[in-house]
Amino acid sequence: MSSITIKASADQAKTWTGDGLAIAIFEQTEFTLPKALKELDQQILAETLQELITEAKFKGEANSSVQARVGGKSQIRKVLLIGLGKAEKPNLDIWRKASAQATKWANQNNCHTLAIDFPLFNQDQAVTSQAIAEGILLSSHKDQRFKSKPDQSKSDQPGNEPSLNLVTLLNSAPELAEPGITSAQKICRGVVLARELVSAPANLVTPQTLADTAQAIASEYSHCMQVQILEKEECEKLGMGAFLGVSQASDLPPKFIHLTYRSGNEPRSKLAIVGKGLTFDSGGLNIKAGAGSSIELMKIDMGGSAAALGAAIAIAQIQPQSLEVHFIIAACENMISAKAMHPGDILTASNGKTIEVNNTDAEGRLTLADALIYADKLKLDAIVDLATLTGACIVALGETIGGMWSTSAELAQAINTAAESAGEKFWQMPLEDSYFDQLKSVVADCKNTGSRSGGAITGALFLKQFISETPAWAHLDIAGPVWTDKENSYNNAGGTGFPVRTLVNLITGYAS
Repeated sequence: MSSITIKASADQAKTWTGDGLAIAIFEQTEFTLPKALKELDQQILAETLQELITEAKFKGEANSSVQARVGGKSQIRKVLLIGLGKAEKPNLDIWRKASAQATKWANQNNCHTLAIDFPLFNQDQAVTSQAIAEGILLSSHKDQRFKSKPDQSKSDQPGNEPSLNLVTLLNSAPELAEPGITSAQKICRGVVLARELVSAPANLVTPQTLADTAQAIASEYSHCMQVQILEKEECEKLGMGAFLGVSQASDLPPKFIHLTYRSGNEPRSKLAIVGKGLTFDSGGLNIKAGAGSSIELMKIDMGGSAAALGAAIAIAQIQPQSLEVHFIIAACENMISAKAMHPGDILTASNGKTIEVNNTDAEGRLTLADALIYADKLKLDAIVDLATLTGACIVALGETIGGMWSTSAELAQAINTAAESAGEKFWQMPLEDSYFDQLKSVVADCKNTGSRSGGAITGALFLKQFISETPAWAHLDIAGPVWTDKENSYNNAGGTGFPVRTLVNLITGYAS
């Protein structure tokens, strides 16, 4: 986590002293400074704001900004104006991105202290403060674990310590703002955990590593968390042939992880988050090879499990009441050896369904089959699985939008609401039952893949076969958004932590 301290203050900009001041303003066709900013500009900033607006023709459009060094002996060295767009069309994620922009600007300009003066989102101090704090913390996170030497060229470059250490949220009521800041810190700890699990190489993040992470969460929050790790022999007794078939070529033993959060004597809601946990996917005998196969990135194939663990540690800190949440991960590697499953093999899942493996590179759905069967027996209100399941979903929706399939309109709406608040994007896709014809097998109950057409849909239809008792189920295909090759908004290159914040919003929504 970032070492930056964030505090709320009732102080106004004209009384604050420090290095950098970031001011956010709504869009205006003919821009005029509000009275308070005009006083600040005239009394403290030597009319720097007005000069910036005039020279840059700044109107406050969303994501626009202008900056300047303040002349003379001002109590503030540098100033940044950020546009929030039209006031009548507020979007909470604009506040998050604006605070991330201000944080990066402060580090680029060697500011040790930064003041943020933003208007309230929908007049809600706690929500505004949480969004601003998330932008600060997430944009400040830089994964330096595998750098032998830091890059000393710029203070905002990966591998170098940022200069910023204190951010003050001005014009805030501390008693209302501080709970939002605290919530952001708890959630961002989960996002950072997910980012670092996804970004780490497969020789360091193994099935045992995921199990150890779950055990560490349960140990730190033993008052509300319990963990059970099923070893290979226990999975065999439960008949988890699909999961174990994927893992059988690896020298590393599989781990079936069941981490449970409980609060209150009688939970009002019970749900499960099931995350795909392939710590490396070679493709098996249908090996990933050649240009575009992305085999070098297959460490990210545990992005679903990373998000599940990130959400778990956030929920353990937030402690929503009257709730029971099961975080379930079938963790293993998909490797190649003399023990590997063959194309054409038939596996039997723990509910007795038989699966013809016509592609060993469609392995995640096989591990999820047994994980979903396990979750389905827990008498839950809802199950959400998330997985880097298909390249087809990236083709359909690109690299920043996840796919969603659900048997419940209510659950789908809850996920959409949670994602919108988090600034994470999902698009609901159809569960077109006629497409299941592609998965019919001559020799088994089903095959694990269909044709290339509608591949993300048939992947979801395959998983649907393993839910029989739970009234609401949703599948989230997150293959695109869990990783980025370049910095964008409040994500730096690498693992993004998607969709931890959506999951936290969803889970806490069940407690409200």
